[in-house]
Amino acid sequence: MDFDLNNYDYILPPTAIAQAPAEPRDHSRLLVAKADGHAHHHFYDLPDLLQPGDLLVLNDTKVLPARLIGQRAGGGAAEIFLLREEKAGQWECLVRPGRKLLPGVRVSLPQGVEAEILTIGIGGTRQVQFHMPVNLEFWAWLDQAGTVPLPPYITPGQTTPDQYQTVWAQHLGAVAAPTAGLHFTQHLLQNLAQHGISTVHITLHVGVGTFRPVQVTDIRQHTLHHEWLRVPEAAVIKIRHTQAAGGRVIAVGTTVARSLESASQSGELVAWEGWSDLFIYPGYRWQTVEGLITNFHLPKSSLMMMVSSLIGRERLLTLYQEAITQNYRFYSFGDAFLIDPRSWSS
Repeated sequence: MDFDLNNYDYILPPTAIAQAPAEPRDHSRLLVAKADGHAHHHFYDLPDLLQPGDLLVLNDTKVLPARLIGQRAGGGAAEIFLLREEKAGQWECLVRPGRKLLPGVRVSLPQGVEAEILTIGIGGTRQVQFHMPVNLEFWAWLDQAGTVPLPPYITPGQTTPDQYQTVWAQHLGAVAAPTAGLHFTQHLLQNLAQHGISTVHITLHVGVGTFRPVQVTDIRQHTLHHEWLRVPEAAVIKIRHTQAAGGRVIAVGTTVARSLESASQSGELVAWEGWSDLFIYPGYRWQTVEGLITNFHLPKSSLMMMVSSLIGRERLLTLYQEAITQNYRFYSFGDAFLIDPRSWSS
């Protein structure tokens, strides 16, 4: 098996990193891995590439306006990045500058809100208590005071916050977008339905760990970040009906793949809600997912390892090199990659 971290490396020209999505979104390019090779398409070709009766599973998380800028007591700028709500008014956060934001320090934020640093957690995170003025509700305030975070490789000012949300985004909680879904438009969804290809939603709130590289030489020693997810009963029923009728279950994004497989660890897919740290890498036996739509991921990332478990590491790297040669765009706003169910390495 391919457990050496260095085996998931590749060289990407900086110019290949997309700084903005295609316009319209479904005009991004689409590399399709098939059993007998590969083919180049555009994302709007998707209805013709799938089969009537197939089911696309979508992640309906919505990216939080998680980045807050304020002033430290005594002067100096401070940044607070929300990760997850521990309880009402109290959040796990990343902060900058870390050496200045120690327990007891307060940060002044817009509209009279104060953020108090309570404790330092694992990896330097902070427990932060938000003190709200009377008659100011946290979520309404956050919508005005916070900004949607973009990946660190996106040049500021190149995009607008709404471009970093899927057209079906609904449930606030993610700090990064489920980027495979960014290729869809309402027109494409209608076209898919007309071709007999249906959709269903699950929720996984993407965490900041999606940006963190694997740092161990043997990938089996890597511990993946926890992310909250929910696979509702309605989705389970639709997936079972699809499979019984001979349709394929295709995950739109690695977050969906992780959600469905987390809910299948008993040996069958069940409705499931909770925190998952499931790490999928070569050797994993897939339970529910039969195909995958994804983007082109960062070198040495856990996402590359997940995709390799579907199609094989050597073939994946060969297709990545093909995408580079053909001037595909990479990462969050880049082009798309479809692993046809019939192209699996297993």
